[in-house]
Amino acid sequence: MVAGTLTPGLRLANGRDFGEGSAVRKNSGMQSFVQSYGYFALVVLSIVESACAPIPSEVTFGFAGAFSTVAVGGAAHFSLWLVILIGTLGSLVGSIIAYEVGRTAGRTIVDRWGKWILLTHKDLDAAERWFEKYGSISVLVGRVLPVVRSAISVPAGIAEMKRGRFMVLTVIGSFVWVTLLASLGYAAGSNWQHVSKDFHAVQAPTIIVLALLIIWAFWLRFRSVRAQDAQRGKHAR
Repeated sequence: MVAGTLTPGLRLANGRDFGEGSAVRKNSGMQSFVQSYGYFALVVLSIVESACAPIPSEVTFGFAGAFSTVAVGGAAHFSLWLVILIGTLGSLVGSIIAYEVGRTAGRTIVDRWGKWILLTHKDLDAAERWFEKYGSISVLVGRVLPVVRSAISVPAGIAEMKRGRFMVLTVIGSFVWVTLLASLGYAAGSNWQHVSKDFHAVQAPTIIVLALLIIWAFWLRFRSVRAQDAQRGKHAR
């Protein structure tokens, strides 16, 4: 455990105030958690974030990478390789939780609320076939995309992607993602918050694009369902 003496207003080795910048102040609670509870905090945050919680991993591992240098707090409190290992394994555990929720509850949700969310078991069967063809690349690439990486496990579970393949791809993708963030934070040192800002800048358009795609998909599905209902109405006459 890392002693909780490092607060958002601590002084860096170069004399600058660690609390400078709006990004640092905004995420000071998460930083304080990591400072106070060390590797345990990394385990918790990586698991929760990968289980679909909106926790910015660029803050968690960017800061953890910087915390592995003497530039922050005057001493290296973490080992960079341990940060990467913990982040990868924690991401795997959180992803498995989300996957199992999707796999267990997916068809139950369709049974209860399928008509409201415009989904049927036929759609789930189609999703399974799609994941058989493109699931591997979707999970692998999704693990290194902001926002997508936290959500990809649920549809993979709903589509009943093979567990072994899902876990291997999750480990590979998570290792790349955590290594990238932690290494950038390590290289940036006391300027690690710029890494977080850059990833936030990329995340905003990613969210917008995903939201538009979801709206477009639901609109197409809505039109398809209405067309099918109209066709059945004609045959009923």
